[in-house]
Amino acid sequence: MTVWRMVRAAVAAAATTAGVRALAGATPPGGAGRWTRTNHRGEPISLLEGPAVATGLAAGMLAGAPGRTGAAAVLATIGAGAFGVVDDLAEDTSTRTKGLKGHLGALREGRLTTGGLKVLGIGATSLAAAAVGTRHRGSTAGWLAEVAVNGSLIAGSANLINLLDLRPGRALKAAGALAVVPARGPAAAAGTGAVLGAAAAAASGDLGERDMLGDGGANALGALMGTRVAFGLPLAARVAALAGVLGLTFASEKVSFSQVIAETPWLKAVDDLGRR
Repeated sequence: MTVWRMVRAAVAAAATTAGVRALAGATPPGGAGRWTRTNHRGEPISLLEGPAVATGLAAGMLAGAPGRTGAAAVLATIGAGAFGVVDDLAEDTSTRTKGLKGHLGALREGRLTTGGLKVLGIGATSLAAAAVGTRHRGSTAGWLAEVAVNGSLIAGSANLINLLDLRPGRALKAAGALAVVPARGPAAAAGTGAVLGAAAAAASGDLGERDMLGDGGANALGALMGTRVAFGLPLAARVAALAGVLGLTFASEKVSFSQVIAETPWLKAVDDLGRR
């Protein structure tokens, strides 16, 4: 049954990702220019991969994990993807508000950036998903504490995967590796299939530097990874995972992940794999 869930999710995610990307590429909403950015080489690249992957992930979860935790995973994935796309398309590039620290600082000053809106929006949808997917065991206070841990894990994971989307294929590889980490339950099995299926469909364009995930795709991938852990591991493991996510997020404000990868031979070899 677990393998069948994974296969169904993978097929649905791959087919939906490829189909949405093809349709969007034929008639880009608002015109192709709205979705075109410049990559690290200074070449034009499309953001259409992001909504295609987010939609594919949601389709995979619907196919592979009907039920409470599956619905929660879809809510987290679509919420993170939607707010990510808003930031991709509406970000004010004339300002240099970057990183979680920068956007939270702007909020403290009374300025709502698109990044700040994304932080608030993903936080809200992650907590809502956690409330839907977390079973009520014991006291209400205990349930609320679990919801807080699960919601923080989902939102933090969404942000962490997005921090890796700086080079072709990097975020897809990271999500694919995390997707095979053992976790229990139908949502975990379907999540593995959905991520692997969507990543397989998107890999050619991403590694070929025609497409990029952008915030929309990377946040959606991260949110789904967060739900696998939130609904598939014991509480102690979830708390440890949350500590790791927060530690890496805070470290990213001081240390360049790209530099660490470039200076670590085995990480660089994996990072370069499949690129042109």
